[in-house]
Amino acid sequence: MTGLDTKQIKPLIGSEVRADVRDLVAGTHARNLRELVVSRGVIVFRDLDVTLDQQRAITATLGPIQAGTSGDEVQKVTIDKSVSPEYATYFANTYFWHMDGYHDQVTPVFGGSFRPARLAPEGGETEFLSTYAAYEGLDAADKALIDGLHVIYSGLTVGLAAIPDADDDQIAAWRKRPRARQPLVWAHRDGRKSLMLGAAVSHVEGMHPADSYDLLARLRVHMCRHEYVYRHEWREGDLLVWNNTGTMHRARPFDPASGRLMNRFTLLGDEEIRAPSPVPA
Repeated sequence: MTGLDTKQIKPLIGSEVRADVRDLVAGTHARNLRELVVSRGVIVFRDLDVTLDQQRAITATLGPIQAGTSGDEVQKVTIDKSVSPEYATYFANTYFWHMDGYHDQVTPVFGGSFRPARLAPEGGETEFLSTYAAYEGLDAADKALIDGLHVIYSGLTVGLAAIPDADDDQIAAWRKRPRARQPLVWAHRDGRKSLMLGAAVSHVEGMHPADSYDLLARLRVHMCRHEYVYRHEWREGDLLVWNNTGTMHRARPFDPASGRLMNRFTLLGDEEIRAPSPVPA
């Protein structure tokens, strides 16, 4: 890629990229960078001296930016309710594998960018899991089994994972969130397939609970294999762009009093979730 210096971080996920900031802001490499984000799941720029406005500009070269419910484009990723009360309310869930904006959406967000404003002295890494690689790593029998399955997403399921000693009021609030039905496998328009098994998945639709539990447990162990996961250890000057439609992510624990704060811009999605076509009998 002319003007881009790229290096794989791991064979199946992640690339480190070096480029001139002016070219990034101008969108000179936008097409190549978006293709790289799709194929590699995560791209990382180290030691990049950019402002918040420049982070936004670089992100916007990759697609339309999504505004939050308050109308702000930048999202403050923090556990501090005084800084970002809406996000902090759900922060405990982000310690578990998830895709953003997926629970009950037809077209989830494409991805976005993260840049640290304040880091925790210890912990607080972000992990990414290639859902493409996790699916491809399954044997033919498992692929045939799960291609036709749908799963149920539940706010109660992920809530209890995050806060196992939740009180009655918390449980009641989680129960109010409607359940959602999604395919276990996403058949993408480019022909690839990905395994979508976030922490909010409660069970497999139509399967005996015992068999559903065993299958989901086995798939979760499989997808967490070392080769599918990249753990990003943050440092000042990082800019990370990830593909939400081909990865899941989670934050690693850190001291809530550390003030950890990330600035994030989110890119609108443009691909609907589609289940694999049935195999002819």
